Amino acid sequence: MESVRLIELPQIHDPRGDLTFIEGERNIPFLIRRVYYLYNVPVDAERGGHAHKNLKQVIFALSGSFRIKLNDGRKIEEYWLRDPKIGLFIDRLVWREIDCFSQGAVCMVIASEFYDEEDYFRTYDDFLKAKADLKNDSLS
Repeated sequence: MESVRLIELPQIHDPRGDLTFIEGERNIPFLIRRVYYLYNVPVDAERGGHAHKNLKQVIFALSGSFRIKLNDGRKIEEYWLRDPKIGLFIDRLVWREIDCFSQGAVCMVIASEFYDEEDYFRTYDDFLKAKADLKNDSLS
């Protein structure tokens, strides 16, 4: 999937513990507008279930692990995140579902835009219609 890729952040090793840092427009491929995190997620819960019109994000498992299922309208891929220095970049117009949270998992999301409900595709059918419309526009 062209609109998804893993990003490895720098890691500084020290006898006192490791340090990883994040810099917008350097190791994150956009200006950071918002950071949020999910925690206390029940192990049988599902999050996501949407796509974005414009927003890009990088998702990290700061603690524990979880699975991210992605669909760009043509291809489906899944990723397991469990290393806090490895993030998953997800471009706009990719449907995402997050599940299989381990006990105590913390999911941090770095976003390219401020929160805007109008940026969401909340149903899979609306997402597929938008992808089809884009494809038809590019063929015109």
